[in-house]
Amino acid sequence: MKTFYILIICIFFAASGLNAQVLSNKNNFTHQDTLRGSITPERAWWDITYYDLEVKVEPDEKFISGSNIIHYQVLEPYQTLQVDLQEPMTILKAVQNGKELDVEHDGNAHFVQLVDEQIKDSINSVEIFYEGTPREARNAPWDGGFSWKKDKNGNHFIATSNQGLGASVWWPNKDHMYQEVDSMRIAVNVPNKLMNVSNGRLKGIVPLLDGTTTYVWQVENPINNYGVNINIGDYVNFSEVYKGEKGDLDMDYYVLSYNLEKAKKQFKDAPRMMEAFEHWFGPYPFYEDSFKLVEVPYLGMEHQSSVTYGNNFENGYLGRDLSGTGWGMKFDFIIIHEAGHEWFANNITNKDIADMWIHESFTAYSENLFLDYYYGKEASAEYVIGTRNSIANRAPIIGTYNVNSEGSGDMYYKGANMLHTIRQLVNDDEKWRQILRGLNKEFYHQTVTTDQIENFLSQESGMDLSKIFDQYLRDVRIPILEVKATDTGIAYRWNNVVDGFDMPVEIEVDGENQRINPTTNFQALDLYGKDADIAVDIDYYVKMEAVKK
Repeated sequence: MKTFYILIICIFFAASGLNAQVLSNKNNFTHQDTLRGSITPERAWWDITYYDLEVKVEPDEKFISGSNIIHYQVLEPYQTLQVDLQEPMTILKAVQNGKELDVEHDGNAHFVQLVDEQIKDSINSVEIFYEGTPREARNAPWDGGFSWKKDKNGNHFIATSNQGLGASVWWPNKDHMYQEVDSMRIAVNVPNKLMNVSNGRLKGIVPLLDGTTTYVWQVENPINNYGVNINIGDYVNFSEVYKGEKGDLDMDYYVLSYNLEKAKKQFKDAPRMMEAFEHWFGPYPFYEDSFKLVEVPYLGMEHQSSVTYGNNFENGYLGRDLSGTGWGMKFDFIIIHEAGHEWFANNITNKDIADMWIHESFTAYSENLFLDYYYGKEASAEYVIGTRNSIANRAPIIGTYNVNSEGSGDMYYKGANMLHTIRQLVNDDEKWRQILRGLNKEFYHQTVTTDQIENFLSQESGMDLSKIFDQYLRDVRIPILEVKATDTGIAYRWNNVVDGFDMPVEIEVDGENQRINPTTNFQALDLYGKDADIAVDIDYYVKMEAVKK
């Protein structure tokens, strides 16, 4: 049953004052922001094909060292190659074809001066050697880096998290979202009695004479830099095989030894997640690399095929329901949300972090689709509507381009409610499901822009959604459906909106539902002189207010 905002329409109306405006944030961006956030000439000429990353982790010293062989294809001849590695990490040397190369350093950007001619379409490689004490995470995963912790038995418990901050906080790479490496090898050396878990599949365990062991992982699919991770602890493993849309999917779980029984119970949400999201979004995008949940000493993160987990083995978000409806306690938030990113963030990835809503809006929206699959449409609607309490509407969802600047935190639940509103406009749940599946098929393993996503949704829905995106992604105001009494009924219009906003909306008049098409000019609805109860469908993220006749 639909729920509606109720507004009693009589001959007399109370006055309603409006004072809304678009907020803007003035940001001062630095030279380093531009080097990090833009496609510089030293990045544009080459395409990453393979990383061969080796890392030695020394927990007692909080020190790491290693090398990364960067394989690349030459798109256009050029002789300077930008590699990113953040201070206080240090590049020791760069080598190509046995020749040590000059490296010019500019803060966190390092410009390798290549000697051999770079011929168009050729495949080359350069090896970067590095070491240092990487930035320690202050409040992972939001303010990330390395988390150097101990478990309750006194064993080292270590993990990386670096979305936004950048993977170059701990390893040298081409640290921009616009391009993903095709595949990679990750070899991590740790002290004996500890295990490293990274992305992809475990290909080798190599014990060494110095009391350490190297764990070798192979990623077969394209992966974004921030999705690469290392997790080190006293891990035990259990697993299952999920019968998915593309066949057998290996699902592996790595947890601290003393949490094994709790994890076996709590992680039952993982195959439930997979069933619901394959229904809504299409096949899991990384069958070749398996799916993993890995316990870490922070809340969790969407590392590709190596989703990290720290939600205390309980439902909700650290035991809380973010929606305030009760429905948020029906699932483990971190399992559902972070694994949802496998489709939106890891399969479909923003080219520029300013478009991070593509990751977070769709994934926040996935929480209510999980509920829809198991508990029904009404439960899912109550949940996503409940999350509106978290929306601040202080800054736009889309950030500033080319300076590594994400938009506001409203990209989560304002974005989710925008998508929930669009579902109402489509007004055909199977069509809507096919649109979501179509996104993951059309942009499979791709980096994308907001324009691409907007255009796809407009095309597949058969509606011009451009003004809706302008309203919810680029403005902070909530649309207001203004209603006033007339001699024969009511008149209505949109206010508090961008120019040209004309979104249809469903209302109820004395128990009868109808869709109206407001613009920013008043339109009349004849009620034949009767007083009437007017309501607007609460599934639309809008407000309704009465104005004077």
